[in-house]
Amino acid sequence: MITVVGIGPGGTTDFLFGQALDSIEAASVIIGSERQLELVPEHKQMVCHRLPRKLTELEDYLYDHSTDMIVVLASGDPLTYGIGNWLMNRFSGDQLTILPGISSVHYFFNRLRIPMEDCYITSSHGRTPDYELLFQMSKVGMVTDQQIGPYQLAQEAIKRGMNTTFYIGEQLSYPDEQIRCFTSNEVPDEEYAMNVVVMINE
Repeated sequence: MITVVGIGPGGTTDFLFGQALDSIEAASVIIGSERQLELVPEHKQMVCHRLPRKLTELEDYLYDHSTDMIVVLASGDPLTYGIGNWLMNRFSGDQLTILPGISSVHYFFNRLRIPMEDCYITSSHGRTPDYELLFQMSKVGMVTDQQIGPYQLAQEAIKRGMNTTFYIGEQLSYPDEQIRCFTSNEVPDEEYAMNVVVMINE
């Protein structure tokens, strides 16, 4: 049995729900990135395995160990640009359980005290955003990467003459969390830590 556990933003176990903690406790195998596995209690570290670089290797492992109680850790929420959708396309409902978590986008909106019911949520991980759509939206929450991050988004706003406010949240929920606010012209061209961007288009 495979259980995908959404661990929330990842900086603390405070965002793990009770059912998620119970699943980790019962697991015979726990799979995640090095950073994710840091949240696993010390007495369960002996059953932890690093997430393979290739997802095909993960798929093979899960099929080969189908009788084990396996937990796959997912940052944020497994179905918000997470590994949950990939696993659902490969395993049936009786093989796979998905436990939700608090996504970094949800966390960031709450830290900013900005309502998000009218927000467009997207990601630039491994994809090029639809910029025309992006800047038609009044409010956008985006998980970014090193290729398309805050500065690149700001340049696209400038090209379109948009008056966009950028909120940049780095290392959200970690002790070194940093939240900054800029206009399009002010966003620095620098290397950003793991981050979420909220854009308010006016």
